[in-house]
Amino acid sequence: MAQSNFLKNLAQLNLGVLLVSTSGVLGRSVALWPPITIGIRALFAVVVLLIFLKWKKINLTIAKKDRGMIFLGGLLMGIHWVFYFMALQLSNVAIGMLTIYTYPAMSSLLEPLILKTKFQKTHLLLGVLILIGLYFLVPEFSLEHEYTRGILCGLISAFAYAIRNILMKKQVENYHGSLLMWYQMLVIGVVLLPVSVTVSYDGLVEALPLILILAVFTTAIGHTVFLMSFRHFNITTAALMSSVQPIYGILLGYLILGESPRWMTIFGGSLILSAVVFEALRSARKVRKQRT
Repeated sequence: MAQSNFLKNLAQLNLGVLLVSTSGVLGRSVALWPPITIGIRALFAVVVLLIFLKWKKINLTIAKKDRGMIFLGGLLMGIHWVFYFMALQLSNVAIGMLTIYTYPAMSSLLEPLILKTKFQKTHLLLGVLILIGLYFLVPEFSLEHEYTRGILCGLISAFAYAIRNILMKKQVENYHGSLLMWYQMLVIGVVLLPVSVTVSYDGLVEALPLILILAVFTTAIGHTVFLMSFRHFNITTAALMSSVQPIYGILLGYLILGESPRWMTIFGGSLILSAVVFEALRSARKVRKQRT
């Protein structure tokens, strides 16, 4: 039974990762300025998530002591998305997605400090392996290269995402994932509303289908499923296991946008995937020991 539950939870985590990974292709395809895209995306997600919450009759009340933390989580999520989309527009799907995947390594260092949990050397080693994989995926580090600016944006995005996930760990234990996402989307939508309303009518009409997909599948469904998986895995484990997201993203980039990965990209991606598989197996063994 324990093994069956673990596989179910692992499948849920990977479904969330697959849906979230569509952000790479969609982010590259939307021509709007990233803060505008993210603001409109968040507002659509607010509507979709509210319909879902009402349908499931989930109480919208948040305890006063948790409101500040959830508000901060929304701000960090907005920073993560805006700089992630900047990274995508400055580079390509592979570079944009893979640079933000320094966040598992950041999580392994930050989680013990913020949540006062036991530091695990294995997580640090796996984080280093992921960083080595990223090194082979980045074609050039010249400061004058547009890709370098994309990488810097990706690193900022990764840091914000790592902090946000860690802060949401305790909140997920008390609130439904969709409720947390709704409040965070509300924060992003309101904060970015002044720039969102500057979009032209023609620009909005052209980008609307892609933003709707971003709002519904990538955001409302994908991020909620991924956030709910935190109930079954610690933040660093979920982060490391979800490092398969760039692989999904690169494949989608190749199939939809025709962006062919280099051999070095394939090699670096293999290192990342190795870390993911190792952590999945290690986590499965840990679950078996706890249930026996």
